Amino acid sequence: MTTTHPAALPAGMTVRPARLDDASAVCALLNEVDRLEIGRAETELAEVQADLRHPEVDLERDSWLLFDGDRLVGYGLLWDESGGERIDMDHYALPDRPLGALHLFELMEARAAERAAANGADRAVVHLHLNTAPTTDLDALRGRGWRPVRRYHVLERPLSPADELPAPPPGVTLRPCADETDRRQAHALLQASFADHFDFQPRTYEQWLDDIDAENADWSLIWIAHVDGLGDAAVLRSRDDRTTMAWIASLGVLAAARGRGLGSHLLRHAFGHYAARGRDRIGLGVDTDNSSGALALYERHGMKLDFAVDTWELVRPVV
Repeated sequence: MTTTHPAALPAGMTVRPARLDDASAVCALLNEVDRLEIGRAETELAEVQADLRHPEVDLERDSWLLFDGDRLVGYGLLWDESGGERIDMDHYALPDRPLGALHLFELMEARAAERAAANGADRAVVHLHLNTAPTTDLDALRGRGWRPVRRYHVLERPLSPADELPAPPPGVTLRPCADETDRRQAHALLQASFADHFDFQPRTYEQWLDDIDAENADWSLIWIAHVDGLGDAAVLRSRDDRTTMAWIASLGVLAAARGRGLGSHLLRHAFGHYAARGRDRIGLGVDTDNSSGALALYERHGMKLDFAVDTWELVRPVV
């Protein structure tokens, strides 16, 4: 049975909205959660800053900091990419504050319903990503009506000087995003190649720039694959701003171009490029039910499970 009564805020605990200057404290909390869940700090300050300043997030109403006295012990952020019923949220809390964590859920679920209602929807379909061994009390989460609906694997692979830049397949050339035209093309290719994937939300070019923190992006680390007779057909977006590893954020191949080895070539190009930059490890996230066979592709190229994440879903009426 779904719990409907509110979780009271324990004595000595307070909640307030986040501010931009809270980014360092939030980052420290998220890394404390990272260490509990995966054994190492994985969150970068720049990622938190980008989330807090995203123009589609109203910090006053879409962010929450949970304090026990003066200590930050929980954090929530909510955003709406769909303009409809689908709402996303992040929720982090230390495991020894279960009632405070539940209070954050109560506040965030109510706000998700409010945002969905403002979009004209009659329900909110809320998604939350959690490590498969999280600090969150999963029994309490299920009691609130949440259920897991998808699993993602974070894969990683060591890099070495033996990872050299590969020769391209016949008729294939790669180029980095050198100008505005290429940037718009990268966006278009990603939108088209991911359109049929689970949880895909269409994003305009301007929205995508905000999503990827474009002002701080290294565009030379985004490559477009051109196929003779077919045109631009695939794209890989990567990042080199993480301490622990290089990161492949997106790899998309148009449906009409699949089966030509473009995904393999882009993947091996990223391996070679980052090995030459001196990185010793590279990672990415993949939907384990991806119909394009992405998980098998990555595993064939030596990528192995680092940790797993589940998407949890709550369906809540807006009234």
